[in-house]
Amino acid sequence: MYTGNLIFLVLVLLSWVGLYKCFQKTNIAAWKAFIPVYNYYEAFKLVEKPKWWFVLMIVPGVNIIMLGVLAFNLARYFGKRKTTDLVLASFVPYLYIVYLGFDSNIKFVGVDDIRGKEIPFIKNWVDPLIFAVVAASVIRTFFLEAFTIPTSSLEKSLLVGDFLFVSKFSYGAKVPQTPLAFPFAHHTMPFTTGTKSYLEWIKLPHWRLPGLGTPKNNDIVVFNYPDGDTVAVGAQSTSYYNLVREYGYRAMQDPNFAPAYNGNKPVGKIIARPIDKREFYVKRCVAIGGDKLQIKDGQVYINDKISPTPPHAQHFYTVEVKGQVADGILSSYFGSYDFNNNSYSMNNAALDKYDIYVDESGLVDIKQDTLIFRFNMPVDVMQTIKNFSGVVSVTIKNDSAGYYDKQIFPHNPRYPWNNDNFGPITLPKKDATIHVDASNICLYDRVIQVYDGNKLEVKNGKIFINDKETDTYTFKQDYYFMMGDNRHNSADSRSWGFVPYDHVVGKPLFIWFSMKDADKNPVSGKGIVSSLFKNSKEGKYRWNRFFTYVTDDGISKSYFPYFVGIVIIWVGYSQYRKRKDKKSAA
Repeated sequence: MYTGNLIFLVLVLLSWVGLYKCFQKTNIAAWKAFIPVYNYYEAFKLVEKPKWWFVLMIVPGVNIIMLGVLAFNLARYFGKRKTTDLVLASFVPYLYIVYLGFDSNIKFVGVDDIRGKEIPFIKNWVDPLIFAVVAASVIRTFFLEAFTIPTSSLEKSLLVGDFLFVSKFSYGAKVPQTPLAFPFAHHTMPFTTGTKSYLEWIKLPHWRLPGLGTPKNNDIVVFNYPDGDTVAVGAQSTSYYNLVREYGYRAMQDPNFAPAYNGNKPVGKIIARPIDKREFYVKRCVAIGGDKLQIKDGQVYINDKISPTPPHAQHFYTVEVKGQVADGILSSYFGSYDFNNNSYSMNNAALDKYDIYVDESGLVDIKQDTLIFRFNMPVDVMQTIKNFSGVVSVTIKNDSAGYYDKQIFPHNPRYPWNNDNFGPITLPKKDATIHVDASNICLYDRVIQVYDGNKLEVKNGKIFINDKETDTYTFKQDYYFMMGDNRHNSADSRSWGFVPYDHVVGKPLFIWFSMKDADKNPVSGKGIVSSLFKNSKEGKYRWNRFFTYVTDDGISKSYFPYFVGIVIIWVGYSQYRKRKDKKSAA
C-alpha cells in the first residue's frame, strides 16, 4: 500500500473516532459513527443538511470536499463560529472533528441562537459556491467533461477549434486515481506552465463504473495519452520518448538542453504523471483487442479485410501546377516564386476557399515553368483541385514499404515500418496468451512492464517476467489501436503503440461551439467581431457546427437555429409576463 494511502486511512479512522465523541454529545447513538457511509448520513442529518449529501461521501475527490463541508457545519453547531475555527474545519476536517469530539469544553448548541442572523456572505455566496463546485465535479468526473480539439489529427471529422462535451458514461466513467486535485484543472495549475494541480499522496487503483459498452472499430475515442507517463515540462507538446530517441537520454537529463525539435526552448524538468492526469487525446479506434492490423500503402486492413476509410480522411498530396513567368516571378493559382529573392508566397485566399490549412501546405520544388506544392487535403478536395486548369498532376505522398522510420512503433530496425506501411500485428486482448521471445518482445515490452505492471528482463536471449523464465505471456486488459483521420499529420498508435483500456476516457458527444484558428485559416480565421455577420465559410465561426452531435462519420445537422428560436421565445414570453404582472399590480 502507498504510504499516502495508509496515512489517509488513518485520518479517516481518526475522524470516525471524532464523530463517535461528537455523537456522544448529542442524542445520536455513538456506535453509528463506525458504520461506513451511514455515519455520514447521521452527521449530515445532525447539521440539518439534505440527507442525500452522504452519498457524495463515497465519490473519490468529491468526498474530501464534502468532509470539509461537514466539518464546517459541525463547527457552527458546536458553537465554534470564529473565522479561524471555520477555516481550520474546512481545510483540516479529519483532525478538527477529533478536536470537536474530545474537547470537553465544547458542547453541542445547535444554531437556534443564530437563526436569522446568518452572515450574508456565507449564506448567499459560500454555501452556493461550494455546492456548485461539488455538483460540477460530480458531472465532470462521471458524466460529461468539456474538451477542446487542439490538433488537426482528426481533420476533417473533428476540427481544430471544436469545443465539445465528452461522454464518460459511454465506456464507463473512471474513478479518479489521484483524488487530491485542484477543482477543474487537469494536470497543471491555471496560469502556470509546470505546477502540478494534483497531489499523489493518495493513489487509488484503476476502477471503472459500468458503461454503455467498450470501444468498437471506427469509434472516435478520447483517451489519456499513453506516452504521457513521462513529460518534459518545457516541451509538453512533444513526446519525451521521441526527444530521447532523437537526442539521447543524457541530453534530456539537462533541464537547460534546448533542442531544435522543441523550437530551441529548454526541455526543463522531467516529471512523471499518473494515468488520469495524462494529456487527453482524441483519435479513431481502427482496431480492438484480438484484431490483426496491417497498413499497406496507406490502406488499413483489419483481419486481412480492407477497413473503410473515413469519408473525411486527409492525406498529403504532391500537386504539380503550370505557372506563368513574368519579371522573374513564377506564379500560379496557389502561390508564386520570386527567382530574384529566392522566396515564395502562398495564395492564402485560395487555400482558405478549400479549407486547406496553411501550416499543412508548402512549396516543395520548382521547375522552369512549374511549381510543385504539397497540400494536406481530403479526397473530395483533391478531386476538385485535380480538375483545375493548369494542374499537371496530383500524386499521393506515401512512404514506401521497407522504409524504416525510427519514430514509428516499435522503434526497432527489426520491424522497418512507417506511417503508410505498418504491421502486420495482432492487438493484445484480455486473457489472450501469446508466444514471446527475443525477436518480438519489443512489440510487447511496454505492455508487459508499464501497462500491465510486471517486471520484465531479457537475459542472453531469454525472457524473464517477474523473475521467472517464460516464453508466453497472458494480457491483463484489452488494448486498442488509435489513428487520426488526418493520416499523414497525426501522432497516433503508429508512433507510440497500443492504448490500454484503463487509459480510455470516453466518447465525443456534442459540439456546442466551433471557431477557426487564424494560424491555419489566415483569411477567414480572423475578425472576432466582424465574423459575427459572416457565414461559416467566410468567417471565423463555424455556425454549421454549433450544437451538433458527433457521429462516427462526422457530425449531425446543426441544432443552433432551434436553440436561438427557443431563446427568442423564452425572452419574449418573459417580457410578456412582466408586462402582464405590472398591469395586474396596477
